[in-house]
Amino acid sequence: MYAYLTGRVQEVSDGNAVIDVNGIGYNVRVSLDTASRLSVTGRDETVRIYTYTYIREDQMILYGFLSRDDLALFRMLITVSGIGPKGGLALLSVQRAEDLRFAIMTGDVKAISRAPGIGKRTAERLILELKDKLGELPAAGGIEIETGTSEAEPLAEGDASSDAVEALTALGYGRADAIRAVRKCADAGSTEEILRAALRYL
Repeated sequence: MYAYLTGRVQEVSDGNAVIDVNGIGYNVRVSLDTASRLSVTGRDETVRIYTYTYIREDQMILYGFLSRDDLALFRMLITVSGIGPKGGLALLSVQRAEDLRFAIMTGDVKAISRAPGIGKRTAERLILELKDKLGELPAAGGIEIETGTSEAEPLAEGDASSDAVEALTALGYGRADAIRAVRKCADAGSTEEILRAALRYL
């Protein structure tokens, strides 16, 4: 129904923002991250919110996002069985879109299931259904390291970095966090040296 709203921020609370568009105030459901970023803009600042309209029986709810990429990811999330708009927003409240993409690409069930209402099985289903589809979305700013390699690119099996990642996950760290830390410290040398450097980074 609405592609986006351009107006002034009137109120921001956890999970909701009021956007004044030519004198009409629109209640827009937003993630905690989006709410935090809108709060920084300040009252009466003009913003553009990309929207998803959810209509059910006597309800019409607007969900809002600060970028088309975030909206596209949200639309993809709610195609997964067991994840409706509320679940999609919960996922984007716990992690920013780029971090959530990374968690899906690396199969980090622990990171994904931190969202309220998202259990282990739902997280596993989300990874299974969306991992291969994420390439269809435009890059969300890209997470690049110094070598120019995407952090979501899998590590080669059997090398020192891969062994360090396995060691970190065995210690209880999320796989996405482990891979990110190891990539930052990949030049440290042996598995043990990479592991020590990664632990300092974490």
